[in-house]
Order: sequence, then C-alpha cells, then structure tokens
Amino acid sequence: MVKISDVAELAQVSVTTVSRVINNYGPISEKTRKKVFSAMKTLNYQPNALARSLQGKKTKLIGIIFPGVSHPLFGELVQSLENQLFKRGYRVILCNSANNAKKEREYLKMLSANQVDGIITGTHNLEIEEYNRVDLPIISFDRYLSDEVPIVSSDNYTGGYQGTRLLLNSGARSITMITGSNQPKSPTTARAEGYVQALREAGLKEKVLEFPFYMSASSKSMQIKNLLMGDCPDAIFCSDDLTALLVLQHARKLKIRVPEDLKLLGYDGTQLIQSYHPELATVVQPISDIAQLMIELLIRKINTRDEKLQAQYLLPIKIINGSTIF
Repeated sequence: MVKISDVAELAQVSVTTVSRVINNYGPISEKTRKKVFSAMKTLNYQPNALARSLQGKKTKLIGIIFPGVSHPLFGELVQSLENQLFKRGYRVILCNSANNAKKEREYLKMLSANQVDGIITGTHNLEIEEYNRVDLPIISFDRYLSDEVPIVSSDNYTGGYQGTRLLLNSGARSITMITGSNQPKSPTTARAEGYVQALREAGLKEKVLEFPFYMSASSKSMQIKNLLMGDCPDAIFCSDDLTALLVLQHARKLKIRVPEDLKLLGYDGTQLIQSYHPELATVVQPISDIAQLMIELLIRKINTRDEKLQAQYLLPIKIINGSTIF
C-alpha cells in the first residue's frame, strides 16, 4: 500500500508538505504543488477521505439510500444521480434498504461514520427516527421523513388528476385506481387524491385498491386477475408502470380488449418502459430534472448548513397517450 511518506520521498518534500498540499492548507508554491500531485499520480496514491474529513475537509462522498435498483424508476433515478454527482466531483455510496427498517438504520450509521457530505434517500421505510438525529444534510425523493428533510417530487396530485381526466375524456366511466400504500404525509398519496377529485367533479364513484410496495408480483397478479374476472371496470389507472404491465398481461390472457373493453394508464414513464413498451399510456416523471434538483439542494445544504429550504419541491409531469387508451 502506498503511503504518504512514499509520495513525500518521490516528490523530495516533507510529509507535512504533502499533507498541506492534499488538504489545501498553508502557503505552498505552485511548483511544490505540481511536484506533489505528479508523485501522487505516479504512485496512484489516493488520499484517505475519512482522514481529510476529520480535519474539517469535505469527503466529496454522497450516500444514496433507495429500496433497490431493480425497479425501473429507482434504477434510472440512481443512475442519473450518480452520473450528475460524478460530473460535480462527488462519488457515491449506494445503499439498498429494501423494505427493512433495521437495514436502513444500519446504513445511516455507516454513512455517518464514514463522514459522507450528505445523503439522498428514496426509502419506503417511513417514520424512522434516526433521520432526525443524523447531523448531515439530507434530501428525500417522494417520501416524508421529517419536518427537517426537504422533499423533491413530481407533481403527484396533478398527475393523478390529469391522468383521470384523460381516461374520462376517452369515454371511461368506471375507473379503478391501483396504488401503493397510502401512507400519511407521503407525497404519492396525492396521486389518489387527484384521481378522487377528478371523479367527484364528474359525479362518479371512486374505487382504490392498495398494493403495498413490497407486495410480490405473484400476489399482485392474483388480485389483478380477480379484478378483471369479476366486475371489471372500463379503465384502470395504476400508480406505477410495472403494475400496469401486469394488468395488460392478464387482460390479454382473458381476451379483454385494450383499449376497446379496458383502458389502461400507468405512472412513471421511465426510458426503459417507453423504449420496450411504447404502447403503454403513462404519466411521466421528469427523472433527470428530479435528480438535478435534489443534487442542487443537497449541495446548498452542504455549503450552507444553516440555510432553511422549502419543505417540498414539485416538478411538472407530462402524459404520453399510448395505444392502451386510444
């Protein structure tokens, strides 16, 4: 392992001088800086980020906590976050919290111990008290964690409202919404609120089915099949695209024509879904813009710890009219 003393020897300077160059501390000539950096490059020496943080320096590390990256939305968002942070000189520590509050608590402890500069989280484990105790800048995606943690979301209420209006305008009158668990204070709950408002304005009754985020695909399939084989609605609005694709799959198996007999709308609109299932009508979240805003807000909190940010930031949605509606 290359040591700081090896760099000092190759650059023909003292260990103290190398330390000052690395930490940008004290008066150092440009000639000396170049010698030290050249020696570091030759030896492939990487300064210890934790040691720098203990001296009050930024580690340029960001912790990212998400349920996982197999879901298209989270996968695309994490990729966008990592790419944009890398361009800004930051590296990431990615933590997969799944749906395990204990696991998430351990990751929070680990990130704090490693002195990351800040955390971006999209966890589904709500009501975790540790978020109030962590003395780090934190930005949340689409989830309420605490009054002190700003939330960045797409406009969920408008997405739910406009999506339902689109189904109504296409002629649907019996519209069921399949959504995740409607947790108090969770921004995604606003999708169902927009759906309900649009139906009430039309004088129609709402029907909401809750599928928890952690529900298996087989369990979802069983409930979707029961819905389609029973008193089947003439439209289904799903709060995520993967569930909408399960509905489409079962509708085809049951010889239910889409969109003639059943109109279908999803939510998220990731590039993966748009590329491989362009037929699916969906409410599109601006994933790259969401990532950019979360990063900008986090860096503001890192640089100005006392700055008070808004409780929530909303970005506009758009709707892609696929062949599952018209």
